[in-house]
Amino acid sequence: MSFKHIHVMAEDDDDPMLSAVNLVDVFLVLVVALLTAVAAQTQTNAQDNVTIIRNPGKPDMEVIVRENGKEIKFKGAGSAGAGEGQRAGVAYRLKDGNIVYVPETGASAPQAAAMGQGAR
Repeated sequence: MSFKHIHVMAEDDDDPMLSAVNLVDVFLVLVVALLTAVAAQTQTNAQDNVTIIRNPGKPDMEVIVRENGKEIKFKGAGSAGAGEGQRAGVAYRLKDGNIVYVPETGASAPQAAAMGQGAR
């Protein structure tokens, strides 16, 4: 019976570079596993809150909002800015670019509207 192959296993490899290469391999596998876990977690979080716009800018436009497993659909009425409501105030753009909102109250509403036309 020949034991030549056992003699090869018995040799001690004292080369420090082999240990370093093995450590690098282990760390590469660890980094790939962590990146895969982070990518999978990011993918699941991205699907929690989604907004989809179908047919943008067209009369049959539809906005679908998915939040935490619930889906809400908003359908356009075919005209922009249509609806009921009343004027709530006036916004002014200052020279430095800031926008100031001035709410209108009952008696001062016409005065604020006149000021808004003069500020243009």
